Amino acid sequence: MRDIVHLIGGSATAGTSGRTSDVFDPNTGQVQARVALASAADLDAAVANAVAAQPAWGATNPQRRARVMFAFKALVEAEMDSLAHMLSSEHGKVIADSRGDIQRGLEVIEFACGIPHLLKGEYTQGAGPGIDVYSMRQPLGVVAGITPFNFPAMIPMWMFGVAIACGNAFILKPSERDPSLPLRLGELMLEAGLPAGILNVVHGDKVAVDAILDHPDVKAVSFVGSSDIAHYVYRRGVAAGKRVQAMGGAKNHGVVLPDADMDQTVADLVGAAFGSAGERCMALPVVVPVGKATADELRERLLPEIAKLRLGVSTDLDAHYGPVVSAAHRERIESYIGMGVDDGAELVVDGRGFSLQGHEGGFFVGPTLFDYVKPHMQSYQDEIFGPVLQMVRAESLAEAISLPSKHQYGNGVAIFTRNGPAAREFAATVDVGMVGINVPIPVPVAYHSFGGWKRSAFGDTGIHGTEGVRFYTRLKTVTQRWPSLDAGAAVTDSSFVIPTMK
Repeated sequence: MRDIVHLIGGSATAGTSGRTSDVFDPNTGQVQARVALASAADLDAAVANAVAAQPAWGATNPQRRARVMFAFKALVEAEMDSLAHMLSSEHGKVIADSRGDIQRGLEVIEFACGIPHLLKGEYTQGAGPGIDVYSMRQPLGVVAGITPFNFPAMIPMWMFGVAIACGNAFILKPSERDPSLPLRLGELMLEAGLPAGILNVVHGDKVAVDAILDHPDVKAVSFVGSSDIAHYVYRRGVAAGKRVQAMGGAKNHGVVLPDADMDQTVADLVGAAFGSAGERCMALPVVVPVGKATADELRERLLPEIAKLRLGVSTDLDAHYGPVVSAAHRERIESYIGMGVDDGAELVVDGRGFSLQGHEGGFFVGPTLFDYVKPHMQSYQDEIFGPVLQMVRAESLAEAISLPSKHQYGNGVAIFTRNGPAAREFAATVDVGMVGINVPIPVPVAYHSFGGWKRSAFGDTGIHGTEGVRFYTRLKTVTQRWPSLDAGAAVTDSSFVIPTMK
């Protein structure tokens, strides 16, 4: 049995807790490894190493820090094939999707390579008589990231890439469900020239999470996961005096107007709803056709496309998606399908009980389609996080806008239309943080910032982009005046009034 350990201070360590968790192969349902679960003492050791290493790294000039990022990017690209297979074997997503997971993370690493420019401050000469003012952004010190199972490459790189480039040391607590890839990323950072102790990978459960949130030397925490846990992380971290950004769940809607390009819209919906088995916070699990004719046509066109979907093991190059991450998650998804039936929605395609020949123990869920879903239904209110598409019919654009706007989540939303004014109104008025116009999964590019609204995000900064740089640094502003070199210059009298530029 393979054992997965921590990376602390540049060295592999099993830790002190003696506790482990099983790592499954979702394709077969079999245990393939054991991952060590950290104790509070293990977390303390990681933070101590980070505290010792950070000052020298923070004092390293930004261009040299950027060179480590360049080297890391090259190493990841060289291992792309093996990393994708590693990811798929523990998560279950197909190889092509794993490559996308890694590549989307590398795009933020590319952004972090520009850190010398991003850390430039501002300067004003002559702000007052003989007075100049300038600002600088300095690292916080030791920061941490708690990342989810569904993007074990992308989200860690979204966090540690920017944080480390800014001069911080980083504690990464990845999901214990698919820990091998995050650990390998930590090893590759060392190979790229990162000093030991700057990136520590500590596996664990709530014990490790609470130790991060309570540790006085951890100055900031970034989190991605479910909304309930995000809220917990935010409250506990802020109470401990930390800067916290905590991204939660989602229930993204796709509004379809009568003038939409229906061929493209159907293709986009099928990919966004069922890709990666729906295990994405930016998946599109709710479609809102406007008008009966639009809804009827959309349903008729969706059915044959759903029927064409091929489920397979992660290494099946022809598969559209693979298994979900665990048996417990499969049961949860299927329970929500049953809940939708009980609440009165029409189950058009039922994905429960799917079995793949030769892989009967795998955690597979077939594609599912509901029609006539109503906003009061629990299966609509909650995030299912599986290959389930729900159709909520609307009579007008105003009603369609109100659905995502009133929902508890506000992560992403999309509209499909050829009508520019309608799209403009939608983007301006919908109460959601990320909007797509004829784009089904509107994840911002790396040099913009990712972040939802309402129960999809706690905290006031987004991940990566310039928001990420602000999150992992603090502003220092210097106001300076140099005395005249003329020995006979007059001395300015003391003033007991607040300085002004009057």
